[in-house]
Amino acid sequence: MSLLHPHPSTPVTYSFWCYFPRFASLCLSLIYIYIYIYIYIYPSSSVDFLLFSSSILPMILHANSFPPAFLLILLSFSSLSSLSAGFRGGFFTLVLSRINLRIRRLLFSSLLHQDLSFFQETKTGELNSRLSSDTNLMSSWLSLNANVFLRSLVKVVGLYGFMFSLSPRLAVLSLLEVPLSMATEKIYNARRQTVLQQIQDAVAKAGQVVREAVGSLKTVRSFGAEEDEAQRYEEALEHKRQLEWRRDWERAAYLLLCRVLQLGMQVLMLNCGLRQILSGELSRGGLVSFLLYQGDVGSYVQTLVYICGDMVSNVGAAEKVFRYLDREPQMPRPGVLAPPSLRGLVEFQDVFFAYPMQPTKPVLKGVTFTLYPGKVTALVGPNGAGKSSVAALLQNLYQPTRGQLLLDGEPLPQYEHKYLHSQVSVVGQEPVLFSGSVRDNIAYGLESCRDAEVMAAVRAAGADGFINNMEHGLDTAVGEKGSQLSAGQKQCLAIARALVRNPRVLILDEATSALDTECEQALQESMLQGHRTVLVIAHHLQTVQAADHILVLEQGKVVEQGTHTQLMAQRGLYHHLVQRQFEA
Repeated sequence: MSLLHPHPSTPVTYSFWCYFPRFASLCLSLIYIYIYIYIYIYPSSSVDFLLFSSSILPMILHANSFPPAFLLILLSFSSLSSLSAGFRGGFFTLVLSRINLRIRRLLFSSLLHQDLSFFQETKTGELNSRLSSDTNLMSSWLSLNANVFLRSLVKVVGLYGFMFSLSPRLAVLSLLEVPLSMATEKIYNARRQTVLQQIQDAVAKAGQVVREAVGSLKTVRSFGAEEDEAQRYEEALEHKRQLEWRRDWERAAYLLLCRVLQLGMQVLMLNCGLRQILSGELSRGGLVSFLLYQGDVGSYVQTLVYICGDMVSNVGAAEKVFRYLDREPQMPRPGVLAPPSLRGLVEFQDVFFAYPMQPTKPVLKGVTFTLYPGKVTALVGPNGAGKSSVAALLQNLYQPTRGQLLLDGEPLPQYEHKYLHSQVSVVGQEPVLFSGSVRDNIAYGLESCRDAEVMAAVRAAGADGFINNMEHGLDTAVGEKGSQLSAGQKQCLAIARALVRNPRVLILDEATSALDTECEQALQESMLQGHRTVLVIAHHLQTVQAADHILVLEQGKVVEQGTHTQLMAQRGLYHHLVQRQFEA
């Protein structure tokens, strides 16, 4: 079982000891750390030994007996230590970038495979915060802290060895600093972790305000709400500032307490050391060496305790990231069916459906109909009847709560994911374009697509006129979300993007609302090329009158079906909708 994806039925407790081994599994490249660490440890430990050993101090105090060779040895060890430290720091910087890249790639891939209900429940700002700030916290924790942790750990072990050799009693007494420091750190980290989680949420909220305002700038400006949005952003930043102020004050109080504890231990060591000198148990040089060691050990112990606390405090960031990595999409896994040919026969068999956010409110209730190859079927009905839900089910974006949806006699989820979406294409009322060129958007999602195929789709969609007039043709940049194009041009590109796949099933969901007459006529001529199955969803009933078959939905049920002439003769709901639009 993967460390990244435990069994979904297994409850996951996000404690430090839970996420640490899983996080470490992402960082296997750190195995080389030990090589660099030990390159550093030996010369630096040797320098400490030469500088602080009680046997060396008399030589330093009496310059006449200090051998020149000893200075050369000290210089060599110091230079080697500095060089090794530089290599080690560079190595950890490299590891940091690699770990950060790997975590972001895994998280982004996991998010892309989630079901749509997940994105309806989760704000965009929160997802962006997880991908940016939280992944940075996770990656920097191991790569930077492991560097300091391993170095400090070796220093503490080595220095305590020297201290025990000088005075076992003082060495044992100095160990009191460890539990006191750990208790202080534990109390501090319990408060710090809560504040850090609140800060992360505040950052996500502030980012969400920016994205909503910038993404809907036309709406903001048309309602004159610029000051309101600025006030919302200011309030979000003020909340974040207050949390950061609280974090910094608690940090200052913690550091003050640590310093008082460290000074108290030094006073205690000095008092006990003087008593041992008076009793003849310890020499003066030994006490000086011990105090020098103890000063270093104190700082290294504080560093170790801080890093351990930092590990715990980063559980908040890791918890949110791993929660997304662990989340299993609430939809069946894609199948493996990829037949070389597909007819395009679509069957809805007693389909019931409710959105995951409102499972008790079904939007489709026992829907049964068939879409035939080579035929245009129109789906009409009042707002909220379930038309877009039918299109969503046919794209395999959701699963029916009851009943079956078949494509050529096989359940839709049985088909391989990329194959299915190469055979079922959709054009929506508000098509989504990506920043890039016209060619990039038309060939989006295709591994290989020749320019000849792109141009054929462009002509079929009636988009060749305005594309040929562009300065760079297919290489013209469309801007973010197609901002450089008109609504009709964006719809033409979306239609070309669907047609370039030569799909067996084509869904047009209000896809002609912004098209001019020429483009709409070109689309009508190309819809049935290759005897594909076409489903047209439209509110403007003039566009569906030529359909081979019309389905009328009301409150999630098919209440009427037939041709335009037949339905008008029945004088039912379809007749009422046509009359109402005609009068309007």
